[in-house]
Amino acid sequence: MYDAPLRKSAVDAQETKIAARDVQVYYGENHAIKDVSVEILDKTVTAFIGPSGCGKSTFLRCLNRMNDTIDICRVEGKIELDGEDIYDKRVDPVQLRAKVGMVFQKPNPFPKSIYDNVAYGPKIHGLAKNKAELDEIVERALRRGAIWDEVKDRLHAPGTGLSGGQQQRLCIARAVATEPEVLLMDEPCSALDPIATAQVEELIDELREQYSVVIVTHSMQQAARVSQKTAFFHLGNLVEYGETSQIFTNPVDTRTESYITGRIG
Repeated sequence: MYDAPLRKSAVDAQETKIAARDVQVYYGENHAIKDVSVEILDKTVTAFIGPSGCGKSTFLRCLNRMNDTIDICRVEGKIELDGEDIYDKRVDPVQLRAKVGMVFQKPNPFPKSIYDNVAYGPKIHGLAKNKAELDEIVERALRRGAIWDEVKDRLHAPGTGLSGGQQQRLCIARAVATEPEVLLMDEPCSALDPIATAQVEELIDELREQYSVVIVTHSMQQAARVSQKTAFFHLGNLVEYGETSQIFTNPVDTRTESYITGRIG
């Protein structure tokens, strides 16, 4: 049994935040994820890389039970957050998703004001006692999303009126507003131009100081730039997991090397 430390240590940034053991995912008869075991560290950016359809996004969605929303999907094995089994029947998936936030491939702001986009989560989870507290939470989240200076004078304008890169940073602010412990990002830059991508990558690097960040990316260059740990998935298997620098310069498995050098993918 994996036992998490009772409290976070500021000094020890390398604690295990999420531990997955023998995870299997089935879509009906299709065995999409096979025997995946991995430990994801706190205050670290972990990149999931691999060819399209290799299972990296499916596995990411296991970490906050997003696969629960798919009728034909079945998840087996064990996934623990700070030593607690997130698939235990007593765990409320809504509360879990407040702790394990998610940012999707395409920016998806709610059709609400910039302020209400960020205030939505804190409101439903009762994180603010009054309007002043809510204002404070919204400002803090927008600052963490590196977008406060751009929107502070138009908080009541619609979030959908922002540029693509701003919308994605708004979605990141929305995700961190509930004070999560883990931030999942499913190809957060694939719909963005290079300048917006650079801004989001810089933001990911800053967020690592407070969160465990897990990013799915098609871009190996992005994985190399933003992550400290990399997991390579292929045909539903976790082939290799280790320090990003080692995975990219001296992979152990020939399949990883073939993917990195462009021979498969």
